Amino acid sequence: MSDYYNAFEISPVPTPGPDAVPPEPFRGIYGMPAFATIPTSDLTASVDFWIRGLGFFELFSIPGSLVHLRRWAFQDVLLVPAESVPEQTPALSLSFACVLDQVDSLVENCRALRPNAVDGLRDTPWNTRDVSVITPENVRIVFTAAKPFDPASQEARNLEAIGITPPDVGRGDNDGHV
Repeated sequence: MSDYYNAFEISPVPTPGPDAVPPEPFRGIYGMPAFATIPTSDLTASVDFWIRGLGFFELFSIPGSLVHLRRWAFQDVLLVPAESVPEQTPALSLSFACVLDQVDSLVENCRALRPNAVDGLRDTPWNTRDVSVITPENVRIVFTAAKPFDPASQEARNLEAIGITPPDVGRGDNDGHV
């Protein structure tokens, strides 16, 4: 197997916990397994919001045609010029993993740039803290951070009820096999 494939055998998402640290920015080029192409009527303002508010960086750009942004490995967004953007935010959302320590600063950064950008901050029944942000392009972006696992919590009972192995068993196929 080539080094290209070996580099991505393990998810870039850190294991949940109080000491979870986001991965370093990955500036390499790879075959993107999934990405979003988002039209914008103001490429400069959109790039600024995605970088300063959402924590992405510019991987490269083709002036007037495309800006390729990335946050972590496999969190790629292509911003492309468009005549207009939807006036209403669609129900569809695009979600990105983050670590718990990033949520508060992400909310602050987005509100500093666009006071009404943050649409919600909530804890979910599946043991994550999520924040929903509406971008200048009227796209709903959800950042989701796994919370440290508490075996006595309601979230743990929810996961057990649907047959999901607790995180302390290890990564793998959710059968306890790593």
